Amino acid sequence: MTDTTDAGDADRALKAKHRTMWALGDYPAVAKEVVGALGPVLVTACGVKHGDRVLDVAAGAGNAAIPAALAGGDVIASDLTPELLDVGRRDAAARGAELRWEVADAEALPFADGEFDTVMSCVGVMFAPHHQDTADELVRVCRKGGIIGLISWTPEGFIGRMFTTMKPYAPPPPPGAQPPPLWGREEHVRALLGDRVDGVDARRQTVRVDRFAKPEEFREFFKATYGPTIAVYRNIAEAPEKTAALDRALDELAGDALQDGAMEWEYLLFTARRSGVAPG
Repeated sequence: MTDTTDAGDADRALKAKHRTMWALGDYPAVAKEVVGALGPVLVTACGVKHGDRVLDVAAGAGNAAIPAALAGGDVIASDLTPELLDVGRRDAAARGAELRWEVADAEALPFADGEFDTVMSCVGVMFAPHHQDTADELVRVCRKGGIIGLISWTPEGFIGRMFTTMKPYAPPPPPGAQPPPLWGREEHVRALLGDRVDGVDARRQTVRVDRFAKPEEFREFFKATYGPTIAVYRNIAEAPEKTAALDRALDELAGDALQDGAMEWEYLLFTARRSGVAPG
C-alpha cells in the first residue's frame, strides 16, 4: 500500500467521522433557534441579488442558503452531511424557497472553476479540518470579480471559548487538522486567501442569544443538539468525574456570558472580492 493510498484512506475516515458528528443531535435546532439571525446577515453582506449564482459551502440545513434563495439567488446548498440537507429541503419547501441541495466536501468541491458569483459559508467551512485546502476551493469556484463571504466564530468569543473549555475532554485532533476558531481571526483568513482576493471587509460583530435563561439550560441544550459537544461527552462517557467537571465548566462559561437573560456571541464577518476582471 502506497503512502498516497494511506493518506487517502485517512482522509476518507476523517470525513466520515465529521459527517457522523454533525448528524448527531439536532444541529438544525441550533441554527434556527439560537443563531438564526446569522444567515440573513451574511446574505446581506454578500449583496445577493436576483439571478446571482450562489454556492453555500458547509450549508448545514440552509441557514444562509434559504435566505439567499428568497433574495432571488440561484442557489446551491452543499454540505458533507446528507441528514442536514434533508432537513433543509423540508424547511425550504415550507418557506417557498427553491434551491438545489448537494452532498459535497468543502475541501474538494464538485463544481467548475469560476462557476459562482457568490461563494459563502455561515459558521460552516470553519469546521473543515484543512484550512488551506478549503480556502483554495472557495477561491477556485468563485468567478473573477465575485464575492466570497464568511461568518466564523472568533477564538475570543463565546463559542471559541466553549471549544477551549471542551478541549481537555476531547480526543486528540487528527494530524494536520487545524482549530476551527482560527477562521475567526482576520489575519488567518487573509493569509489563506492571499492576493487572490481584494476589497476585504472584515468586522467583528455579535449575535444576541436569548434562548437560555440559565447556564444549565444552555449546557443541556448543547449536550442534546450540538454535534461537537455530544462527541466530547461521548468521549468521556465512562469517566463520570470528567463529565461532572465539564458540566461545571460549561455552566461557568455560560453563567459569565449571561447578562439579563441573554448572551452576545462574537463572530467575524469577512467579505472579499475575487481578484481579477470579470469576463464580458
